[in-house]
Amino acid sequence: MGSFPTPFQVFTHFRFVAQRGYAGHRIAGRSAMKDTKQALAPRLSIAVRAWNEEAAIRATLDSLFQQSLFEELSKRQEGCEVLCIANGCIDRTAGIAAEVFEEEQQTHPFASAFTCRVAEIAEAGRNNTWNAFVHCLSHREAQFLYLMDSDIVFNRADTLANMYAALRNNPRACIASDRQHKDIGFKNRKSLRDRISLATSDMTRTIEGQITGQLYGIRADVARRVYLPKDLGAPDDGFIKALVCTDFFSEALDPSRIITVENASHVYAAYRSVREILNNQKRQMIGQTTVHVLVEHLKALPFEQRTNLAASLKEKEAADPDWLKRLINEHVSKAPFFWQLFPGIFSFRFKRWWKLSGLKKATHLPAACIGFAVTLIACAGAHRHLKRGLTTRYWPKADRASIERLKTIEPDDAGNPQPVKS
Repeated sequence: MGSFPTPFQVFTHFRFVAQRGYAGHRIAGRSAMKDTKQALAPRLSIAVRAWNEEAAIRATLDSLFQQSLFEELSKRQEGCEVLCIANGCIDRTAGIAAEVFEEEQQTHPFASAFTCRVAEIAEAGRNNTWNAFVHCLSHREAQFLYLMDSDIVFNRADTLANMYAALRNNPRACIASDRQHKDIGFKNRKSLRDRISLATSDMTRTIEGQITGQLYGIRADVARRVYLPKDLGAPDDGFIKALVCTDFFSEALDPSRIITVENASHVYAAYRSVREILNNQKRQMIGQTTVHVLVEHLKALPFEQRTNLAASLKEKEAADPDWLKRLINEHVSKAPFFWQLFPGIFSFRFKRWWKLSGLKKATHLPAACIGFAVTLIACAGAHRHLKRGLTTRYWPKADRASIERLKTIEPDDAGNPQPVKS
């Protein structure tokens, strides 16, 4: 990834602290502004969600500001805002982000097309951050909201612009997602473990209407009908998909409401060690259990409550903060065996494998079998975790050291990452 030719300077910036009336949280903002303010209300609002990411946040933001989206917005005379939401950080994440924002406001060739600021939230939590951005921090006139993680980099310059165009040109689509690539796909020499990991990614891509939780764009009017319970845990994307693809449980499932955009992708650091992989799969199994319990509960609500779901869930959480945790505990108490956590535990890996075409069915079968074994181990761990009444907000981190080594390169015509040239 390239860097700007001049050393960045930290200009005097102001910090304001205000009670924003959001779930009792105190939100602090750091703003980097040019003398000439953006004339247009932002049509897009981009949130970079960060939790103790001082090792990765600069690379992510540098990659973000290299996107062609800002030139496209400038040509269209449209505005955009970029927020780095530092939630519960005890490191230098917020300070580094503020430095990058000040530099970009001073040097970016299309700085007139965007504003940027850091918002600090005292309480950590992915879902808490999502709610704060969607319902409080994002500009009320923004028509499209982008949510991205703070540990990814883009390997296509037009990723965000293509996602934006896809939503503009497809009025039925509510969410635009890109394709994610593991950093190990860029290695010249891949180990057997790398190849198995990449094969599982191939199988995951067979899912219809898949949201890449690390990066997606959503229509603001749809997002603001959604509220994520604090105990939802990891798979916010799975819950959002269930809502969007059924129009809040009022229609039959329609995966076409979520589109995977061609020529749009990013790279992230894959889990490498066996321990990391098992911990991540345990997180996924806890998450799928939680989504299953929550969706079954919400489907039984009266139509009016489902239509105004954000308000209904806010009221429910305000009246009883532990309502979802109690539902999960009740579900687990009725499931004495780990394979009863959610439907399809034994089959979902092989259903994905079966959708592969051609030779991949043969080459990816070992990965499907290994993935099945990992799923069983992870489900057993998730079952023990939930039986003990532990939190559903379980989130093991991958190693961030590789983020700085990732290079922005174009994938091949099939969208596959090419090996990094040493």
